[in-house]
Amino acid sequence: MRVVATAGHVDHGKSTLVRLLTGMEPDRWAEERRRGLTIDLGFAWTTLSGQEIAFVDVPGHHRFVPNMLAGIGPVPAVLFVVAADEGWKPQSAEHLAAIRALGVRHLLLVITRADLADPETALRQAKQHLGQVPHVVVSATTGQGLDELRAAILALTDRLPAPEPAADVRLWLDRSFTVGGAGTVVTGTLSAGTIAKGEELQLASTGQLLRVRGLHTLGRQCDAVPAVARIAVNLRGVDRAELVRGDALLSPGRWRTATVVDVLVAAELPTELVAHLGSVAVPVRVRPLGTVGARLRLARPLPLRIGDRLLLRDPGRGEVLGGAEVVDLDPRPLRRGGTAARAVELTTNPLTIHLRTKGFARTDELRAAGLRAPEPVFADWHADPEHWAAVVRRAPGEVESWRQAHPLEPGMPAEALRQRLDLPEVALIGPLANAAGLAVSAGRVGGAVLPARMEQALGALAAELAGNPFAAPDLARLAELGLGGKEVAAAVRAGRLLRVAEGVVLLPEAVTQAANVLARLAGPFTVSQARQALGTSRRVAVPLLELLDRRGITERLADSSRRLR
Repeated sequence: MRVVATAGHVDHGKSTLVRLLTGMEPDRWAEERRRGLTIDLGFAWTTLSGQEIAFVDVPGHHRFVPNMLAGIGPVPAVLFVVAADEGWKPQSAEHLAAIRALGVRHLLLVITRADLADPETALRQAKQHLGQVPHVVVSATTGQGLDELRAAILALTDRLPAPEPAADVRLWLDRSFTVGGAGTVVTGTLSAGTIAKGEELQLASTGQLLRVRGLHTLGRQCDAVPAVARIAVNLRGVDRAELVRGDALLSPGRWRTATVVDVLVAAELPTELVAHLGSVAVPVRVRPLGTVGARLRLARPLPLRIGDRLLLRDPGRGEVLGGAEVVDLDPRPLRRGGTAARAVELTTNPLTIHLRTKGFARTDELRAAGLRAPEPVFADWHADPEHWAAVVRRAPGEVESWRQAHPLEPGMPAEALRQRLDLPEVALIGPLANAAGLAVSAGRVGGAVLPARMEQALGALAAELAGNPFAAPDLARLAELGLGGKEVAAAVRAGRLLRVAEGVVLLPEAVTQAANVLARLAGPFTVSQARQALGTSRRVAVPLLELLDRRGITERLADSSRRLR
């Protein structure tokens, strides 16, 4: 699944777009539907070419900016909506400031209401602020551009970073309610990690361990839900009133809470602000540390990690002041002259904090601080010897623990190991694995061959596809071969199978083989002609052609025919 949020000025058509794309009503409250105004977060979902996509619809009115920030905070991609008949407006600017402060880099500009005005003026205004981002022009009234919008959303989600299902869970809560016969339910956007039925999660605000009674995602009941996902968690042993927006469910023992943090900032700040992260908004007191740093004292403890980005907002002026990167979760007390000393440290060598708290720094940063660089462990990365030795000792245990929890996975994802060991860059996994005697292949550490029963099943499938590489077996045949859902997923991750769509898998070389077959067709071809040439069914041909479109091998024309690029 991929999760996308909306953004943009009030009444520019964000909720209308979500309704058209999903067929669902994102406005949950009767007052919202009566007034035609989104007040709180809305949620809806759809499937595009086999890809499940959930939408978080946010309010555009300036009075509901905190609700908007709670929706955008955990989401990696945004549909930025600007109406053709109104153009760039004040809340467009505030939403853009929020997106930039949170570090959201994946945007799709959507110009709406193209039936009411020439969209070129609004498009030009938006590009002046957003830069050269992909864009689509649509009209909900006439249907103009909706097919292009769906294709652009798929392209947007294809550019998102790969999910991290093995990472530590930090689920920021955006809703809590009671379901008759089930009890307390909370919802949120799971941006990393996996939550499973029956496991215990830690409530950030109290430290209480809560058992997961049930899980739902996109209206389905599940035994486990990996990131990225919109998720509803049924919890045992806690009243709904104890769970509020901005609290979080955590992997037990994996997160440190902090009330005083040092951050890197690029703006002058007043002494009192509100910091936003995920779905939480917390008052903070600010102590400047020179021109690039500040010490924030939070009104309540939050589960944080170095590298987290906070959005800083002045609620009095209703203004987003910018973003701040957390660089120290346990800063030492400031004594006489300490503010100036800390300012110099942050100004000349921001990652000195990383060296002290994590044991790493780059060559140029050490030189700038007047420090003699030790022997690098990789490229220009240097490590404190004791810290590096401790990390090397921990690595095999972390890999083995992960392997026991995920026996079908072809090794632990390098990014997951980086997070477990708090390494500053995934590139350090290579030298770390060498020092620890661990193998690294295709971005995974400590990989092993697939179980013998899976190798046998994959061999049988390859033999069946040898005669017709596009005759994808149905789910019943896959099950007969011993390739259930978990086994197919493991084979896809290992690069042994290609998932064309839900329930449609082929061998990885099928893409190249299909391109070669289609190259023999004269001129543009229809789906039917492609199906006949490939010797397969529409169940396979349609998603396979859409996959070729996304990879730039084929191009869909205005009359729905295709040609090779």
